[in-house]
Amino acid sequence: MTDAQSKAARLLRKQGSVSSLSSSDVYKVHKVGRHSQRSMSTVSFMDDPGHDDHYRPAMKYENSYQMTPGKKFPSGKVKNIIKDVLEGYLAEEKYEPELCKQMSKTISEVIKARVKELMIPRFKIICIVDIGQSNNQALLMGSRCLWDSANDTYSSAEFRNNSLFAIAQVYGVYYE
Repeated sequence: MTDAQSKAARLLRKQGSVSSLSSSDVYKVHKVGRHSQRSMSTVSFMDDPGHDDHYRPAMKYENSYQMTPGKKFPSGKVKNIIKDVLEGYLAEEKYEPELCKQMSKTISEVIKARVKELMIPRFKIICIVDIGQSNNQALLMGSRCLWDSANDTYSSAEFRNNSLFAIAQVYGVYYE
């Protein structure tokens, strides 16, 4: 047995599996033509009928048959949240590519958390924040989504200062 095989066997035992490398009766050498191939089999404790300690039955959920939301997505409140967060985080910032890369992730998470605090039931929240350098240029952004126009919606807001611009969009997609 090579060092790599013994290391693999130790890792498998550590993870809760018993490797057949330790038992010589299961370790086999197959001859294929003039070449020989070694095979290794692994048996997991989960496959062993005597080891069902951590088994939990799957939760079954009943269908609610609720096809429309009981409460509409509050676009106005979400837009105010977006404006507050953008102004709070970016009011004094200068454009630096690496900083803005991190800030877009942070701002996106903050906006998403604040929207989730509104406790809007059955809506998936998707938040996208784009930050770029402002150099007296024009920019057009568009997005396309496949959704139910009766229930799904979005809110967006933008922020500008002397060195950067930011556009944030929050999509509320109804989840049946």
